[in-house]
Amino acid sequence: MAQKGNIQTRGQRKLLSPKLDVVFQALFGEVGSERITKKFLEAILDKKLEEVDLSRNIVLRRENPKDKMGILDVLVKINQKEYCNVEMQMVEKDNLIERILYYWSRIYGKNLNGSDDYIELKRTIGVLIVNFEIKKLKELGYHSKWKIIEEKERKLILTEHLELHIIEIPKIYKIEENEEKEELVKWINFIENPESEKVGEYMKENEEMKEAKEKLEVMSEDEKMQILAELRLKAIRDEKAIKRFAIKEGLEQGMKKGMEQGIKQGMEEGIKQGKKETAKKMKEE
Repeated sequence: MAQKGNIQTRGQRKLLSPKLDVVFQALFGEVGSERITKKFLEAILDKKLEEVDLSRNIVLRRENPKDKMGILDVLVKINQKEYCNVEMQMVEKDNLIERILYYWSRIYGKNLNGSDDYIELKRTIGVLIVNFEIKKLKELGYHSKWKIIEEKERKLILTEHLELHIIEIPKIYKIEENEEKEELVKWINFIENPESEKVGEYMKENEEMKEAKEKLEVMSEDEKMQILAELRLKAIRDEKAIKRFAIKEGLEQGMKKGMEQGIKQGMEEGIKQGKKETAKKMKEE
């Protein structure tokens, strides 16, 4: 199988990558994907779910592909009593942790619906899936789970209303052998490369993953979805190019400034030293 960018090719057919946020949102966020999303979230949250509701998500394929695309998270209502927001990120961004907290707070605050009664607030879970390793989490595994705890004495959890999950896709290549059987590892392998032999084996026992692959194949033939994917790929390439340019410019400016500062300091030191030498000679004379 040949790969180009984030579109995987098999024969004459192109299979869109689930790592692209537009594809991820359509695959896991559209009404009709409830079975797929339920199974995926069960693997992340490590618990059985009764039902999931995807009706609050936009359907991208109904929108004009030329329009600017906004936030492409997947919002899921779980068991009619809690919310889960899932975000896919391909490009490393500044203040990533603050970003996930901000989106969590927006969803959590919306639960009030104008009411002053805080009992209306619902447990809210944030899930961030990234296609890179986060420097702050270098020592942690591919999946980390976060809550507010008391750290001084008893390590008690302050509230169950806040829960964050961070999944770093590249770290699945560093996992221990016993972790390979975890359901979440299987789903991350699907997102990483749905055409791999591993995923083919997983689908024999996972009907929902097989359904996700079939839906992805149908989506990959959708002309509007192809346009959306290409636009998103272009935006990602542009963002990376701008970042590389900014780094290069920063380095060059830093070097230039450093050289200028060095020359200035050298001249000042030379003048200072020259004055000392002159004073010494005058004293000797």
